[in-house]
Amino acid sequence: MPAMIAARLYRLIPLIVILAVIGIIVYLVVAWRYTDTKAKEMVIKAFIWTNGILSGVFALATLYAVIESNWFVMDFFATCLAFMLIMLGCTFLAKHQFLKHHPNYKWKVTSKSTITSPFDAFNPFKRK
Repeated sequence: MPAMIAARLYRLIPLIVILAVIGIIVYLVVAWRYTDTKAKEMVIKAFIWTNGILSGVFALATLYAVIESNWFVMDFFATCLAFMLIMLGCTFLAKHQFLKHHPNYKWKVTSKSTITSPFDAFNPFKRK
């Protein structure tokens, strides 16, 4: 049984590497531009969106494979779906811990903020 689980997880290594690279890049760019706290917030937001969208895609692919009676493909996409749901749960746990350790941190952008979009910070034509 553990060998089967390891074989299934072995197929997900490229996905795990891509998600890790995305997280590292987002963290380094935002930490360099703003603060570590803002970087952690952006990484959590990026993973919530990424894992949520990928969970939906893998759920649809799994459903399609079941309809087509393609059990090998269904097994692969069900493994991917399970991994994404576990990652989504870990991300929500990380968000909970982040807010627990930073009780005064505002998760929502307030109306007094000058940045309305993440791209506005890098827009040279925007008035300050």
